[in-house]
Amino acid sequence: MKKLRFFLLFFCCTLFFTNLSAQETDSAYVRNNYTKIERLIPMRDGVKLFTSIYLPKDQSKKYPFLITRTPYTVSPYGEDKYKLSLGTFPALMKDGFIFVYQDVRGRWMSEGKFEDIRPQTTQKGKNAIDESTDTYDTIDWLVKNIKNNNGKAGISGISYPGFYSTTSLPNSHPALKAVSPQAPVTDWFIGDDFHHRGALFLVDAFSFMTSFGVPRPKPITPDKGPKPFQFPIKDNYRFYLEAGSVKNLKDKYMGDSIQFWNDLFKHPNLDTFWKARTILPHLTNVKPAVMVVGGFFDAEDAYGTFATYKAIEKQNPKTNNILVAGPWFHGGWVRGDGSTFGDMKFGQPTSTYYQENFELPFFKYYLKGEGNFNPAEANIFVTGSNQWKKFDTWPPAATESRNLYLHPNGKLSFEKVGRTDSWDEYVSDPNNPVPYQDGVQAKRTREYMVDDQRFAARRPDVKVYQTDVLTEDITLTGPVLANLIVSTTGTDADYVVKLIDVFPENEPDPIPNPNSIMMGGYQMLIRGEIMRGKYRNSFENPEAFVPGAITKVNYPLPDIAHTFKKGHRIMIQIQNSWFPLADRNPQKFMDIYQAEPSDFQKATHKIYHDTNNSSFITVDVLKP
Repeated sequence: MKKLRFFLLFFCCTLFFTNLSAQETDSAYVRNNYTKIERLIPMRDGVKLFTSIYLPKDQSKKYPFLITRTPYTVSPYGEDKYKLSLGTFPALMKDGFIFVYQDVRGRWMSEGKFEDIRPQTTQKGKNAIDESTDTYDTIDWLVKNIKNNNGKAGISGISYPGFYSTTSLPNSHPALKAVSPQAPVTDWFIGDDFHHRGALFLVDAFSFMTSFGVPRPKPITPDKGPKPFQFPIKDNYRFYLEAGSVKNLKDKYMGDSIQFWNDLFKHPNLDTFWKARTILPHLTNVKPAVMVVGGFFDAEDAYGTFATYKAIEKQNPKTNNILVAGPWFHGGWVRGDGSTFGDMKFGQPTSTYYQENFELPFFKYYLKGEGNFNPAEANIFVTGSNQWKKFDTWPPAATESRNLYLHPNGKLSFEKVGRTDSWDEYVSDPNNPVPYQDGVQAKRTREYMVDDQRFAARRPDVKVYQTDVLTEDITLTGPVLANLIVSTTGTDADYVVKLIDVFPENEPDPIPNPNSIMMGGYQMLIRGEIMRGKYRNSFENPEAFVPGAITKVNYPLPDIAHTFKKGHRIMIQIQNSWFPLADRNPQKFMDIYQAEPSDFQKATHKIYHDTNNSSFITVDVLKP
């Protein structure tokens, strides 16, 4: 036992000092090879944006700019204080660029007023500003004022910085040659971060906005900025349930101090406020080369990745626009080697492959004219089979659209139901909502996207349907469409559809197995999505359910690329809550932001599966 303890201590110390040494090495590399300067770059309306610029010390050649615009601070501040590394991975840093980091308007040390996902301006004149004009003015100043540049610029960013990458595309500066929006924030009502299909993603919205959303009246550094919210109850399921309602959370912890929460209450439906904050319609006449990047298991912005790529492709058929999507969590393509995620194992370092074959070659080719970058239109890692695939289009053209029909007795099949008057009936209680993850969490984990769903399958308010054991591999790519026929005794309801890969009962456990995972019968989540039922026909004009009336609820889930292996099963789970990932539906037609704890009521639901009322999931099966 003493030897084991010594070994563990030695291993941990070695790992700590190895990581520390790597950081020190990167930091030393930045200091030894780059000179840092800080500038306040003027915008067309006179507002100045704080910008940190790292210039290569080797002046034997000219360099392009590689820009990241962020609301998350460009720290450390001070020309004598350096980042530990530049770019998103070491090879990019060592290839040599002029790295530019900018606090966006109204954040941290930049002047002006911040606005979440700022709308594109429709005004004219020097005071007509948006993120596109701020990017244009930044590049224009850099090209004219920073010596030894080659007149070319690229932009990349992950998540919110991904949004700022996307906004560089409308009316782009002529020097902007390459843009990579990565997991870009795109639509905060339909599918990214804080809303999914009209339902508030409660955990993410509250935890993020209670710190990020605190107003900043003047330029400020992070050490003097807002601190993270201290949860009085560590168990997030209990904290949000005991709060009673979204209204109670606002009244107790925020008041009117956080603008985003005020906006939620003012704009519960998809109105002009939310439509103005969708960048997609403005992605026209795109001139730079574009590489959209994202992860299939991104808990925050999986929607934005595919929506951004498809919008650019549809509205700019001649633009050089490609897609790279892998088996990654949020930003996972540059955070670790990407060989595993949760209990998934991919048999290869997918993130390293991406860095070496896509991001570095993309920027070298378009900004330096070096190398030969000729990827496929869509470069996709298919989980299950664990293979990189190249497609001419996304979704792939060589697919067959098929329906997976729900059957009585928990069956799921590509064959239609052959009987009449068939349904499943159960009670959903919003005061005992279905959790989104097993166990107790202090905050939302990224692994919930692929977690074992056996905990949910045991609940009476979760309906489970699965196929027979597959006799051959089946690969699903592209969108998944839920086509439900339901009824409820309430006047509103949420619907959660989960697509699951069920492992064989004889699946071996991992070796080593420190978490004692039982892989036999494992129900691995591949894709899940929620739909707020009152928006089933229109996000602009919600409609009540007629109690007891048979009603269609159809909606898309984000795209997938997964092989269900021979010997596995395909499972669908359907439930009416996903808490506290999504806020609770009181199951009565009302403005949920005004709901009181007394408004939350039980309802009896039916899911129909007969010849006249067939519920099914539409999938695209990849042809061999």
